[in-house]
Amino acid sequence: MSRIGKKPIEIPEGVKVKIEGQKIVITGSKGELSREVSPEIQVEIKDGNILLKPRVKTKKSKALWGLERSLLQNMVIGVNQGFEKKLEIRGVGYRAKIEGKDLVLDVGFSHPVKIQVPEDIEISVKENIITVSGIDKAKVGQMAAKIRKVKPPDAYKGKGIRYLGEEIKLKPGKKAVTAG
Repeated sequence: MSRIGKKPIEIPEGVKVKIEGQKIVITGSKGELSREVSPEIQVEIKDGNILLKPRVKTKKSKALWGLERSLLQNMVIGVNQGFEKKLEIRGVGYRAKIEGKDLVLDVGFSHPVKIQVPEDIEISVKENIITVSGIDKAKVGQMAAKIRKVKPPDAYKGKGIRYLGEEIKLKPGKKAVTAG
């Protein structure tokens, strides 16, 4: 049995949940998200909470139960508070700027790298910190991963784009190995 799926999702003030068959629409102060829930899962609203339970207890429905609950929980949090990921650029001459709706990265290549930003994602750059924010947790994480993938942190010097607070274990160079 799913321990996560059994937990009810509390609906905060200012958030409206509408169930139309298997489609769930959640509206809040930040925006609106909708999702088609798997047919194996039954969704209902009771006492200001969203409750999920499997229609028939099969192995697949048990696996989807906790997943669907987590996705709905993220939707409720997203329309109420939003999500944010921060990336840090390290390296001499490495910088980022916003031109129109594109993010332009100068990270040691012969050309600047342009990344198109989707409509529902906001990106801001302050010094060497890139902030990706939005209401959909998956899209925010995907956009942050796409930016990081342009120049992942180097294992020897630590230069590149990393998540804020991410620790990179640096490898010793050739000189350190031969000296020992």
